[in-house]
Amino acid sequence: MKERPYQEDKEGFWELLKQYENLKNGRHHSFLDEDSFEKIIDYFDEREELPNALEAADHATEHYPYSSLLLIKKADVLLASRKYQESLEILDKASLLDSMDINLYILKTDAYLALDQQEKAVALLEDALSLFNGDERIDLLFELADVYDDYEEFDKIFDCLKLILEDDPNNEEALYKICFWTDFTGRNEESIRLHQGIIDEYPYNELAWFNLAAAYQGLKLYEKAIDAYKYAVTIEEKFDYAYRNMGDAYMRLRKYKEAIEVLEKVIELSKPEELIYEAIGHCYDKMRKYGQARFYYRKASHMNPEDSKLYYKLAFTYFNEGQFSQSARQIEAALKIHPLQPEYNLLMGECRIQLGDFKEAIFHLSNVVAARAKNVAGWEALLRCLYKAGFYDEAILQADHALVATHQKPIFLYYKSAFLLVAGSTKEALLLLEKALTAAPKLLKKFVELNPGILQHQQVVDVIARYKKRR
Repeated sequence: MKERPYQEDKEGFWELLKQYENLKNGRHHSFLDEDSFEKIIDYFDEREELPNALEAADHATEHYPYSSLLLIKKADVLLASRKYQESLEILDKASLLDSMDINLYILKTDAYLALDQQEKAVALLEDALSLFNGDERIDLLFELADVYDDYEEFDKIFDCLKLILEDDPNNEEALYKICFWTDFTGRNEESIRLHQGIIDEYPYNELAWFNLAAAYQGLKLYEKAIDAYKYAVTIEEKFDYAYRNMGDAYMRLRKYKEAIEVLEKVIELSKPEELIYEAIGHCYDKMRKYGQARFYYRKASHMNPEDSKLYYKLAFTYFNEGQFSQSARQIEAALKIHPLQPEYNLLMGECRIQLGDFKEAIFHLSNVVAARAKNVAGWEALLRCLYKAGFYDEAILQADHALVATHQKPIFLYYKSAFLLVAGSTKEALLLLEKALTAAPKLLKKFVELNPGILQHQQVVDVIARYKKRR
């Protein structure tokens, strides 16, 4: 169908419309051919005057009952008017006159889908595929892919797109779409074979290189993915999505310097984006360049002040540098947005321990164990805090709770042993230490880290020595 054909010759069209009004009202009028009726129907259709479009289609098919084109035009208006069954009846008439008009199949498909008759839509399109070649067959395959998408038959969408690319390897729409559906369905191996074939024939197709790289990335073959992305950006220097994905691949390989270089290229080529700034910050964070990490985390945070995890990441950079007051200020901002988030409470608890604010630390660490009772890190931090604060009886009680909650994790046997020792229950403490050594000897270092001076306790040294001798 032509798009707004009446605009091509406005003066001539208004005369045509006048003749049509004369025809409707039984007055003298000039002869209206099929093309004229088509323009009139399109005019009303474009203006969303569906009753007038349908009226024009009725007049058209009365004057030209054997015009498949006008019947199809009428069926299209009926479809837009949600008269699906009537539309199908008209299309059946049109198919008797011209069964090779692709619009027949597309409109019938739309009608079947509107009537929730997916099976008929699929069968119709599959049969039609054998009737058409070239662009028309490709149009039908796209239509069939959309049907499968509506009904969540995702592997079949991939199959349709694959058939399109086998017929037309440079079809941009199919190349864009198959990248997404490859990732969604996990059919990376097939995608690799398909795109390698395209590249063999069309080595300068940057989308094929990109899709090949994305499929390698889906299989965690990051080195191969990077090589393919490099070909894509060599062909198309401004291919920002290729740089973006390449940055992710470098990060997966822990090649943070290279990741930063390509992610900065993304910033050059596209609008500033929170995700990219955050990714660059993460790379500097991993390289222990905390000042530069903060610079990019702050850029990301300025773009999205409600993203609490950015304040958390900023806080961690300060914590890693031993700047606990600064860290606490940042994590406080995160907690204002999500006050019960366990990770945020844990970091705040650790900051408060370092600052000697044990009461505040206990509050936050209690939030952690309340939210995630099986989480070892939360219990460890809470017990260390109670120990450092000198709340030994409470520490023993909470160690028992930790053992129950974590199904007797050996680390808490060590902790309880340390607490019992300082509380004066030496015999029980030594028995528990033996039990802990038997269960997890490698965790002895955690016992010592809690209080290095504990190795000056001769009975503790004797228990450890006896255990090592037995081993």
